Amino acid sequence: MSIRILLSFFLVVTFSNFSFSQDVYAKNESVDIQNYVFGLHLNDASNEIKGEAQITVQFKENVVPFSLDLIQKSGKFGMEVTEVLENDAQANYTYINNKINIIPKTSSDSIQTYTIKYQGVPKRGLVIDTTKFGKRSFFGDNWPNLARHWLPTVDHPYDKASVEFQITAPDQYDVVATGKKVEESNLENGYKLTIYKEPAPVATKVMTIGVTEFASRLVDNIDGIEVSAWVYPQNRLDGFGDYTVAGNVLEYFIDHIGPYSYAKLANMQAKTQWGGLENAGTIAYFENSVTGNKTVEPLIAHEIAHQWFGNSATEKSWNHVWLSEGFATYFCILYLESVYGDERRKEELAIDKQQIFDYYRKNPAPIVDLNIKDPMKVLSTNTYQKGGWVLNMLRYKLGDGVFWEGIRNYYATYQNSNVLTDDFRHVMEQVSGEDLESFFQQWLFVKGHPQLKWNWDYSYGKVNLKVQQLQDHHVFEFPLEIGLVKDGKMTIKTIEVTQRNQNIAIETKDQPDSIVLDPNEWTLFEDMGKL
Repeated sequence: MSIRILLSFFLVVTFSNFSFSQDVYAKNESVDIQNYVFGLHLNDASNEIKGEAQITVQFKENVVPFSLDLIQKSGKFGMEVTEVLENDAQANYTYINNKINIIPKTSSDSIQTYTIKYQGVPKRGLVIDTTKFGKRSFFGDNWPNLARHWLPTVDHPYDKASVEFQITAPDQYDVVATGKKVEESNLENGYKLTIYKEPAPVATKVMTIGVTEFASRLVDNIDGIEVSAWVYPQNRLDGFGDYTVAGNVLEYFIDHIGPYSYAKLANMQAKTQWGGLENAGTIAYFENSVTGNKTVEPLIAHEIAHQWFGNSATEKSWNHVWLSEGFATYFCILYLESVYGDERRKEELAIDKQQIFDYYRKNPAPIVDLNIKDPMKVLSTNTYQKGGWVLNMLRYKLGDGVFWEGIRNYYATYQNSNVLTDDFRHVMEQVSGEDLESFFQQWLFVKGHPQLKWNWDYSYGKVNLKVQQLQDHHVFEFPLEIGLVKDGKMTIKTIEVTQRNQNIAIETKDQPDSIVLDPNEWTLFEDMGKL
């Protein structure tokens, strides 16, 4: 989601170890969805959709019962299931409590294909509305667990699958969806069939379609990946101009992180509840993102960063969503730094830092907050901005070379897979040769941040620096750069803060005119003024 589009929550304080994950979705690790084929029929007469989903299931050990998420009809909204097949025969199933529960008839074959036929009006997930220009539109908007309103799925990111969308819609509409277009055929009855196929495994949260009157253009081709813009015809040229920068962003991340996982990169103006939604290979940006002023570059960088972090290397538990949002926040900053210089990095981090402090005063919780059970509540300044700041501090701790080597190894290890925070830590430890447990513990699993009062004087060739941590729940340990300013020139010294009250002597020939704490924005702390 967008770096600046956040929700506000009142969270409960928690302190927990690394390995435990609160996410309460009932995972069935014995079953692995291999592939979805969604045949969807859309029309202009009503908002009712008709669907036929073919789902390939691999049973890892024994053939066991399993379930698919699909919201049942209640009043105007929801789905009715008309048939469920196991291969070509009637399946043994029940449909209650928004779950299609299937008891396989076979006990031997490890791979089965199930067909779900259904229809209804989706309340959420598939947004059927009009564009800002009054044109009818259909947009998939699944994050975090809204696919179940219109697609029968295991609606949780732990079980990813390849996907194919077969969209039948009135022939005046243009269709874009997750994957690469493999067919577009007029059916001679006023309808058109469009098929997109994505071979890489995708979480349901980032599967999507976009169906409306589009103007589209191929704006770049990076390492064989087609980069396109899909915008409303009424703002066609502005949209193409705004979204063209996506090619530069894609190239930067491929060069610095590793191969791109998906069949294409489409950038789509859309109806979405978010500023941007990082759908795999088909990103949705809010309708007013098109301005013609090319101000959307940071948002584009954030959402494209998600293609590596969140989409390909995907959090296995919602409580670890900082592995998605914190990474996208910081890698957007890294991209901006590469284009505009280090001052831009510092500017972005300074803005984020103040938001972190403001948020903490009302919501004193850690980044990995195991009290949260509802995935709609995992997004916060903690998982975005503070998560990004943790990566900034890790980069400083390890150095640029080791940091980037670790990131590339992390992505190579977990591309198209699932991760928890411990997995990331282990990779960074292997690459750096350092024990990072205390670093990860205090910044991700402990609430808050250092709140410092400080003062200094000079005598006998030394700056005598006094530092006091005011927060009472934890004593943080961290490096801190000290800028000694003399005659307009700054000399940087680094100290290690390890105690609640600390006196540190810094040798320097001349008495500084002033002292600046952390002039290069490498450490997250709140300056509470002089002692």
